[in-house]
Amino acid sequence: MAFWIAAAGIGLAVTVLLLLALLRGRAGDGPPAAYDLRVYRDQLREVDRDLARGVIAPAEAGRLRTEVARRVLEADRALGDDARTGDDAAPRRITLAMAGVVAAVMLGGVWTYARLGAPGYPDLPIAGRLAASEEVYRTRPSQAGAEAAAAARAPAPGPVDPAFSALMDQLRRALKDRPDDLEGHRLLARNESGLGNYVAAAAAQRRVIAILGDSVNADDHAMLAEMMILGAGGYVSPEAEAEITRALQRDPLNGTATYYAGLMFAQVGRPDRTFSLWAPLLDRSQPDDLWVAPLRAQLMQVASEAGEDNYALPDAADMPPGPDADAVAAAAEMTPEQRQEMVRGMVAQLSDRLATQGGSAGEWARLITAYGVLGETDRARAIWAEAQQLFGDRAADIDMLRAAAAQAGVAE
Repeated sequence: MAFWIAAAGIGLAVTVLLLLALLRGRAGDGPPAAYDLRVYRDQLREVDRDLARGVIAPAEAGRLRTEVARRVLEADRALGDDARTGDDAAPRRITLAMAGVVAAVMLGGVWTYARLGAPGYPDLPIAGRLAASEEVYRTRPSQAGAEAAAAARAPAPGPVDPAFSALMDQLRRALKDRPDDLEGHRLLARNESGLGNYVAAAAAQRRVIAILGDSVNADDHAMLAEMMILGAGGYVSPEAEAEITRALQRDPLNGTATYYAGLMFAQVGRPDRTFSLWAPLLDRSQPDDLWVAPLRAQLMQVASEAGEDNYALPDAADMPPGPDADAVAAAAEMTPEQRQEMVRGMVAQLSDRLATQGGSAGEWARLITAYGVLGETDRARAIWAEAQQLFGDRAADIDMLRAAAAQAGVAE
């Protein structure tokens, strides 16, 4: 209410001042002929003064008086015509029209702000926005509540091939008697997900993780997080976030987990954190990675909301190739300790390449984040310090790097 009172007072004051200026500009004005008459009378007096001083001859003075008198008569006749036709009404009409324009502009400004602005909203400084985001993060709904809400608004399932449906029923019954059948539960999780039964798929994937025990890998936790998020209608719950965290602890570069971590930050009002995760993810992804299409569809909007006005999507042709099928197969055969060592080796390779060849700010941010997840805070802090020297004159890059350093726990 205080805003509207202040805005109305300022607008009224400006309107009154403009109208007074317009009206004052017409006060005392007359038609052009009246002004001409004053000039000609001054000329006649000047002729008399020049004659008295002897500057001009009497004959010249008489000729000048005759010429000026003729002009006086013409001006007097024009003044009479103006009085009869009422031509002075035209300036008054112009003044009133201009006053109407001023009033229309002021009222139009109020109408436009009421429709496009945010009347009634207080100023939102950064500290207030961060506090609001923290409150949303802390009080967000649970997985069970989100699943119930998603189920209530979900459309009716489509038809399923009867033969496939019968096979699924057989698989479900068989696994009740074989709770430790790893491949059976993997198959159940994939097929339930394919049918859109994401809650059942997540339950099967949890059983997969329980069977694997210490052999579980980042992809297993990322797959569970994805099924939970799909079951909640795209919402990242605290329980799904926990699975994302477990995935990133095992593989800081896991694409699925990184994408959903960024989505979670976007949902709680932290587009800056989302950008710091998604931009490096897109830089290192292959064109056919499943998260590339949604990243490209959303990243420019996220960059705008995060204040990264100079960000541009990388050309798809410049995206780096990922590991080949043999490397993926070899990783699946590794123990958790071997996979962790492989991740450390990949991070070390990235560090060496940036040190010798340089790279984008997104790659430096990814390296800082990776060292933070691995618990090597000293290296993360050193990389952050070096990156500040390299990108110190580029505010957008420094903001992205600072967000990565904050995530790694080494920002000032």
